[in-house]
Amino acid sequence: MERAAAAARRSFSKARLGRMREGLEKYVERGEVPGLVAVVSRGGETHVEAMGALAFGGAPVRGDSVFRISSMTKPITAVATMILVEECKLRLDDAVDAWLPELAARRVLRAIDAPIEDTVPAERAITVRDLLTFRLGYGMVMAMPGTYPIQRAAAALGLDSGPPAPATVPPGDEWLAKLSTLPLMYQPGDRWLYNMGSELLSILIERAAGQAFPAFLRARIFEPLGMKDTGFFVPEAQIDRLATSYRPQPDGSLAIYDESRGGQWSRPPAFASGAAGLVSTADDYLAFARMLLAGGTLEGRRILSRPSVELMTTDHLTPAQKARSGFTPEDFAASGFGFGVSVVTRRDHAYAPIGQYGWDGGLGSVWRNDPREDMITLLFTQRMWSSPQPPPVCRDFWTLAYQAIDD
Repeated sequence: MERAAAAARRSFSKARLGRMREGLEKYVERGEVPGLVAVVSRGGETHVEAMGALAFGGAPVRGDSVFRISSMTKPITAVATMILVEECKLRLDDAVDAWLPELAARRVLRAIDAPIEDTVPAERAITVRDLLTFRLGYGMVMAMPGTYPIQRAAAALGLDSGPPAPATVPPGDEWLAKLSTLPLMYQPGDRWLYNMGSELLSILIERAAGQAFPAFLRARIFEPLGMKDTGFFVPEAQIDRLATSYRPQPDGSLAIYDESRGGQWSRPPAFASGAAGLVSTADDYLAFARMLLAGGTLEGRRILSRPSVELMTTDHLTPAQKARSGFTPEDFAASGFGFGVSVVTRRDHAYAPIGQYGWDGGLGSVWRNDPREDMITLLFTQRMWSSPQPPPVCRDFWTLAYQAIDD
């Protein structure tokens, strides 16, 4: 009764929601984003704003328009992993060697700037938990491409970091065979390094489940939650709903990164990436977010237990790991990292209370769950980020969403 009464008191101001729409419309009017879909949901009250176009001069954006969600794929991959953990097909602190023998007996660079032959043995095996928390010892290096020998070696194998490009990636087994020829950058558990953990989880899940990764996601997450438009490509019959993807240029203009029809997401990829491969809609991702906010269940369909969701959305990084990690030195000053999601640990902004969690997609999307406010925020655009830090449209969206709270 008390919880129901508290939920009933949670509300938005209609006037302030209007302010949110006006603020977002300015980004479309200035041409900074061709279009967008914004969602704010709190205590059962949901507001959706769709504006602009799927491409400059193209059809209007609608609430069911499809966007490339890139790294917002990672939380979905983490949930898929936890499903297998709950079934005891995986254990968090077991070595991944049984499923990913290519990663057994790793060598580790003596220093990040060392030649790739200058290595020492790994002090321990990589675990499932390491993949979920990005502490396996390999990932993005925060330096200009080609700065270090390991970057040059990865680029020569087609494994260099960059925006998602599914058409250029070989099948998972072939991709992993290439990766296995490289040493780790750091000892397992030493620090957080972005992205690679989710890529490897794609293959781990497939092998542990005995089922193709896209099929596992469809059967265990998408179909139960009614996420009918989420997948690794857009079928021809729905391709006109896919937004064109744009990339900022040095002069401030936007150039096409990926078309809808004939683009990289118009056909199944050779490697279904659990790091950045999915497309989705605002409605679909809202269902996923609502499931997590409700402790793993949605409308009677349980995906995970509440304890598993709590574990997934808890900060797992130690102070020492945070000090060595992040895109910038201040990245973990007010946050940590759970399983595929960031977690706010210190309140620096009105729109980022302690305990809020979520993740972003570098092709133009952001998601946050706020358990304290029983609130979900989602923003889908088709403008690629130009740095790891959220662009103004995202930061303004969060401010405008939280200023609309009216209780």
